[in-house]
Amino acid sequence: MNIKRHASAAALVCAALLAGCSYDKNAVQTIDGPLPGSAVKFFNFGVNAPGVNFYANDTKITAITSTTGAEVATGVAYGAAGTGGFYDAVAPGQYTLTGRIAAVIDKDLAISSLSAQLADGKRYSYFMSGFYNTTTKTVESFIVEDPLPAVDASVAYVRFVNAISNAGATALSAKHATTGVITPLGGDVAYKAAGGFVALPPGTYDLSARVSGAATDLVVRTAQSFANGRVYTIATRGDATLPSTGTNANRPQLDNTANR
Repeated sequence: MNIKRHASAAALVCAALLAGCSYDKNAVQTIDGPLPGSAVKFFNFGVNAPGVNFYANDTKITAITSTTGAEVATGVAYGAAGTGGFYDAVAPGQYTLTGRIAAVIDKDLAISSLSAQLADGKRYSYFMSGFYNTTTKTVESFIVEDPLPAVDASVAYVRFVNAISNAGATALSAKHATTGVITPLGGDVAYKAAGGFVALPPGTYDLSARVSGAATDLVVRTAQSFANGRVYTIATRGDATLPSTGTNANRPQLDNTANR
C-alpha cells in the first residue's frame, strides 16, 4: 500500500553533525525508520475553500515545495489530495486534525478541524467538505476509516464516499465497459459516510452516482480502469445544484483515488 514517511531533515542533519540546531515543527518531515502504526489520506473537497496544508496537532503533515525547496503558498487546492493521494504515516493516538490556509494572507489559519483517535494498524481518510464560509473562514470536515480488504489478485475492490453536503444519500454503481453488466457498489451512502469495499472483476467501468429517489444520475465518470489486486475509493465532491457537465470547478464530480 502507498504510505509516505515523514520526519525532520533538519533533525537528521543535527544528529549526524552532533551539533545544536533549531527544529521547525511546521516543516514537512521525512523519517527513514519504522513506519508509525496509523496512516491518513487528506482531501480538500470544501467547495470554494482556499488551498491548505494539513496538520496533526501542530505537526504539518502535507505541504508542496518548489524546485528551490521553499514551500509553495498554494497548498492542497480544492479537488486535490495531499501528498499526491498517498497515505501519510502518523503514530497512533488522539489528534486534532486541521486544514490551515497555505497562502500568505491568513497564513496557517485553521479553517477545518476535528478530533480523531487514530488506532494502531488502521488507515483513514480525512475530507474537508461542504461549502467554505468566507465570513467565518470555516468549512466542514469528516474522517472515515479505510478498512482495506485482504489482497486478492483476482479482483479489484471499490468503495464510495459521499462528500457532497447538499446532495442527500447517494448510491454509486459501476457499468462494465465491455459486458455492460452494472454492479451496485453498496447501497445509499449518507453525507460524511463511506460504503464498504465491493469486489469487481478487473477492467474498465463507467461510474454513476445517483441521489436516493432521483430519476437521473447526479454525476457520471466514464472509462475508469480498476486493476486486479488494487483497492480504490470513489468520492463525490462539488455542488449538487450545478449541472455535472461543463467546466465549472464546483460542479458535481467523482474522484478516483487508489488506497492500495
